[in-house]
Amino acid sequence: MAEAHAAVAFSFAITHEGFDINYDHEVLNLVWNSGVRSWKKRLARARNGVRNGVYPAHIQSLWLISAIALGLHFAGYQAPFNLTNRVLVHLPSNTTNWQVTACFLAALVIWLSICFTMRYTLKLLLMYKGWMYESRAPGSRVSLPTMLWVAVVRVLSSWNKPGLYSFQGSLPRLPLPSVKDTMTRYLRSVRPLLDDDNYSRMERLAKEFEQNIGKKLQWYLVLKSWWSTNYVSDWWEEYVYLRGRSPLCVNSNFYGTDAIFMNLTNKQAARAANVVHLLLNFRRLIEHQELQPIMVQGMIPLCSWQYERTFNTARVPGLETDRIIHYKDSNHIVVLHKGCYYKMIIYHKGRILRPCELQVQIEEILKAKATPLDGEEHLAALTAWNRSKWAEARNTYFSRGVNHVSLRTIESAAFVLSLDDEPFEFDLERPELLDNFGKKLLHGNGYNRWFDKCFTVCVATNGRVGFNAEHTWADAPVLGHLWEYIFGDDIYGYDEAGDTKGTPEFQPPLPTRLSWDLTPCLSKIDEATVDVTKLINEVNLRILVHQEYGKGFMKKCRISPDAYIQMALQLAYYRDAGRFSLTYEASMTRLFREGRTETVRPCTIESAAWVKAMQNQSISNDERVKMLQAACDRHQLGYQDSMCGRGIDRHLFCLYVVSKYLEVDSPFLNEVLSEPWRLSTSQTPHGQTPKMDLKKHPNCISAGGGFGPVADDGYGVSYIIAGENLIFFHISAKTTCQQTDVHRFSENISQALADIRSMFEQHIRDHPKPAKSIQNGAST
Repeated sequence: MAEAHAAVAFSFAITHEGFDINYDHEVLNLVWNSGVRSWKKRLARARNGVRNGVYPAHIQSLWLISAIALGLHFAGYQAPFNLTNRVLVHLPSNTTNWQVTACFLAALVIWLSICFTMRYTLKLLLMYKGWMYESRAPGSRVSLPTMLWVAVVRVLSSWNKPGLYSFQGSLPRLPLPSVKDTMTRYLRSVRPLLDDDNYSRMERLAKEFEQNIGKKLQWYLVLKSWWSTNYVSDWWEEYVYLRGRSPLCVNSNFYGTDAIFMNLTNKQAARAANVVHLLLNFRRLIEHQELQPIMVQGMIPLCSWQYERTFNTARVPGLETDRIIHYKDSNHIVVLHKGCYYKMIIYHKGRILRPCELQVQIEEILKAKATPLDGEEHLAALTAWNRSKWAEARNTYFSRGVNHVSLRTIESAAFVLSLDDEPFEFDLERPELLDNFGKKLLHGNGYNRWFDKCFTVCVATNGRVGFNAEHTWADAPVLGHLWEYIFGDDIYGYDEAGDTKGTPEFQPPLPTRLSWDLTPCLSKIDEATVDVTKLINEVNLRILVHQEYGKGFMKKCRISPDAYIQMALQLAYYRDAGRFSLTYEASMTRLFREGRTETVRPCTIESAAWVKAMQNQSISNDERVKMLQAACDRHQLGYQDSMCGRGIDRHLFCLYVVSKYLEVDSPFLNEVLSEPWRLSTSQTPHGQTPKMDLKKHPNCISAGGGFGPVADDGYGVSYIIAGENLIFFHISAKTTCQQTDVHRFSENISQALADIRSMFEQHIRDHPKPAKSIQNGAST
């Protein structure tokens, strides 16, 4: 056992002849290298902390200003505000050395003043969100204030090459909307969902809330918005994620798929090794802050806070609330294969193991004829169990001994690698294969994914990959960025035989089995296995590959692709359910510091009117086009408001949290927060890294990913606009609900997209110059 080996790496005994010292050179060398690596990281963090603290100024500019201060002083000129002489009077003497010291201190003060002036100027500029609402229609002119703003921001943001966290201090705080504005937006959003009587009742509740208890709750939120970095994010993480008691499997975790149109290698070990190596390179970029922050339009930074916990992170269950634990460093990953767990070292003499060396380690695991210990094969079912039950079992059976050591090894790993013993298949002629691909990533068999871990990389026997990610620590775009980075380099990682390139420079350390004593908790593992098996059998998934057209046609219609698809989903749902429903679309608030998400409500007065028009044959095609344009414009306005901190749901959520702290009952908030999201949607972004050249490698794009249904009687829909003529939809629903069917809804989506296309094609035939007759919807 590796743990026992490490325990005796150094020992001594006193005998009648003196001291008898025994030590293991290999293990002590491992400890030494680990310490050196940790100190290097500390120094790098300190250096990056200084660089980020003075950004957008250059650290090197301090020496220039010092040289200028020295030149002015010894040439007989005064520094600004006579700083050099003012400092000099407080020094012990007036010798040359002390004069040089005074010049340097004066230069430091001037330099820091310039740095913070530039930093806070940039922060003030980034508070401006008028650019978001500028029309992007052909021939439209940008307003003068926005043009001036763009010029100054472009200079400041490109003045110095930023690190990953360089803009964190310059990002503005998320603004707090007024209660009145939120009530107005909320009432407008629910109008298509309520009849006249219920709408009048909701108007009355909203007015009472705004005029009475809402004022008190808002006052506390104002204090929180002044005091905290972000008035939403900490409560969102705690109450939406960590205090949730439902299993993470299906209910919270999400998944991502491979680039299904490429087949880089059929060798499981080679693909796993290359992906692991690329993931570790990405981790190094984060740790050294060399990863470039994502910039909207090349100049407006997004918050990078979520990247901090991408690796070495685990969610630990608690009886009432869970915890997120992030380890500063980890020199291993954990590999799960055929029910056995292995610790695999990923460093050697201060460097990451090369792909060919990692392949040797993984092949050792694949060739091993080990059999799981009692309970080991189904152990991960505990992480897919009710959180309180898992916490109780953890406290009872995993708080000491070998179980504690092995569990900590998993939780402190950089991530978990699952080497599945079945293929992930795809064939356009057999859509059920891609559906099964998604199911294997969403939940697997319930015990071959460690659902508590930041993410589990899954590699099939045919070399296909995917991941299952825990949701608390970050949102999907962060994993999407990481996944794009991998695909950008993965295409170059294999030789003609399908193996990783290169030759190992040494024999890498063999993976070691984790030890368990699970006999006392076998009944708990069996119970968790039964529960998770029932859970995954209640979920169905359909992945729709829409190849008839994509964003190319949508742009020709001068409509935002996202708004276009959301309207198609509204039409499909209405045809599927026979009614409108409260719809959730996730947007990001990362234009603000520590921003995460806000809700866009695509079901609007305009979208409902257009959907009804599509079902009414007496309404002309031109009228339908105009109504769709109005619906898309309204949707874009809602999306822009959400991104700019003017959303509805996060504000209401925080007001609700305050009411619970104060033990104040609000009928309005109770009703609003209990409304089910029967249609929950999200777009998977791509193009977050320049490494992916889709023109050169058009098939080098993931099929996106998905999540489970939010409501028992609803749908979960994730989509990725993968190209000019390609869209993937990941549709999930519960099999226990008679009203939902993923295959029927998939057909309704396809039909809705076809009907919208026919509508526009007819409009184009009727109007020879569609660019003038079809208005713009700003692309997000």
